[in-house]
Amino acid sequence: MSEHEAEPGGAEPRGTVREYRTEELADAAGITVRTLRFYRERKLLPPPRREGRIAWYDDHHLARLRTIAALLDRGHTLGGIAELTAAFENGRDVNQLGELLGLDGDGLGWSEETPVRLTPEELADYFEGEVTPENLAASLDLGYLAVDGDEIVHVSRRLLDVSSALVREGVPLAVVLETGRRVREHAEALATLFTDLIATHAATAGAAADGPADPESLAKAVDRLRPLAKSVVEAELSMAMDRRLRPPAAGS
Repeated sequence: MSEHEAEPGGAEPRGTVREYRTEELADAAGITVRTLRFYRERKLLPPPRREGRIAWYDDHHLARLRTIAALLDRGHTLGGIAELTAAFENGRDVNQLGELLGLDGDGLGWSEETPVRLTPEELADYFEGEVTPENLAASLDLGYLAVDGDEIVHVSRRLLDVSSALVREGVPLAVVLETGRRVREHAEALATLFTDLIATHAATAGAAADGPADPESLAKAVDRLRPLAKSVVEAELSMAMDRRLRPPAAGS
């Protein structure tokens, strides 16, 4: 007896999570039971919960099936979707975004960045044809992306929009990501430079003589002076790009 024949009836709520038998899930997703089982065999779906011979699926399985359908419509192969799924499942959890957003357990961190929640198909629309397992793995490794259940969280709306704009201009996403990695190295060095400067000269009012600033004073000073540091970096970057574009002097 098949799973959906073992105990006929409608979808059964269990706690606050709606659950589906095999036939019910296939019907909700608009596919056949045979296709559903094929996806399970290809490990495109996580295993169902079992009670004896009955397999129970939930809304997370339904969301995954809808994602598979959307990605197939966008030209992805089942093999590619399986690789993307594996990359998602091996990626960092959304709870690890705090480190990248400058947050810590003491609540002394902050961030000007706004995370963005996306479905896998929305991410594919942002970077049409560029959401490959390799690029996804690189994004997860950089911490640009994290996984939260059936959703993806991008660490920064600004970085997402800039990356998408560069891809639309013809820059391969792999190149955008590698550039982002190199920019981060320089940004970390600049952040250390300015934080050390502020800690030494602008955040020691409440500290003991020749002692370091306490974390709270440092956090307030950095928050106050952050716009100045950003202005310096923006101005220097602008002038540096001008110098790169300036024609060489005659005879040089």
